Amino acid sequence: MFRLHALGLAVACLAASPAFALSQGEYRLNGFGTLGFTHLGGEDEGRSYGIQGQTNDSWRGDELSKLGGQFQYGLTDRLNLTTQVTLKAEQDTWKANLEWAYLSFQGSDRLTLRAGRLRNPVYMYSETLDVGITYPWLRLPDEIYHQVQISNYEGVDFTYSIPVSYGSVSVQAYGGQAENRDFFAYDQMYDMDYKKVAGANITLETFNYGIFRVAYSEAGLNMTMPELAIYRMADIANDVKGKFSSAGYQYDNGTWLAASEATRLVVEGLTPTKNAFYVMSGRRLGDVLGHVTYAQLDEAGAGRQSSWTYGLNYSLAPTVTLKGEYKRVDTSDGGRGVFIQSGEEYLTGLFTGTARTFDGDIVSIGLDFVF
Repeated sequence: MFRLHALGLAVACLAASPAFALSQGEYRLNGFGTLGFTHLGGEDEGRSYGIQGQTNDSWRGDELSKLGGQFQYGLTDRLNLTTQVTLKAEQDTWKANLEWAYLSFQGSDRLTLRAGRLRNPVYMYSETLDVGITYPWLRLPDEIYHQVQISNYEGVDFTYSIPVSYGSVSVQAYGGQAENRDFFAYDQMYDMDYKKVAGANITLETFNYGIFRVAYSEAGLNMTMPELAIYRMADIANDVKGKFSSAGYQYDNGTWLAASEATRLVVEGLTPTKNAFYVMSGRRLGDVLGHVTYAQLDEAGAGRQSSWTYGLNYSLAPTVTLKGEYKRVDTSDGGRGVFIQSGEEYLTGLFTGTARTFDGDIVSIGLDFVF
């Protein structure tokens, strides 16, 4: 019980929960991080996998490892400042990132307003995306979590919570923009502008049956790929509308836990529609947690990726967890899923009608911690 209470307190602080708003002159400093290594095995060599292709046939720590800190300060009893900084690898270079920098105003016990650089809350685990100890996996299900690459935006949001007899309901709505964000595609990094970012989500947190969440967001996308100028496709995205919708569920009674998300990504006229989901279940036996996850990603007319992930976690301390995972990934019907394909390989397959098959075994081990 002490472990769950201590971890819950740390997570609430890192998620900037209104329940932990600070009085004038008070401050809070928290840290978090992951030290992790991952390896891609299988019969086929020369592949890479992941959001930025950092998983390959060498043991590498730059996809999973990160270090972060969060600072909160009470400007008044109702107005707080929050900043969050992370150190993560971008392909082969480590970079410091300002993830959050915003003011929050607590209008009442139910209403909170925020303005500044905020987390893009498209996923169920968005608010604690970099805080690995808040979820059972060492690497979040790639089929879902590789799709929307921006983690923050500049703008405003509000959250309104309503207590009900069986728990509470909260509504969040937000809007803003995110310019000059890094976007990884076809083994290269590009600048993407997200204009007119807008969205909303509703969360029902029950006392006995878990947490239910539905969300929707959209943005106008702008991106240029100079190497496609020869095909007159350099301005590949010019105010293209992207739409992302999701539904999620979490349950944890201290012994049994479960989580699931289903998502749909539509980028109008540019890429195939993506439908994805995962289902996870797990059980704790003392300090040990075992879990299994099935995940699937379908791209309309462009194939499927499916995977099974088996994980075993050991709590070394209330705020330190050792994690190990094995993930088997397969693609079918010409899909590449989250495997990385160069632009040259993509165009060759497109014009010749031949599609490369991808599969592999991903082993990951690491430590998640908060302090």
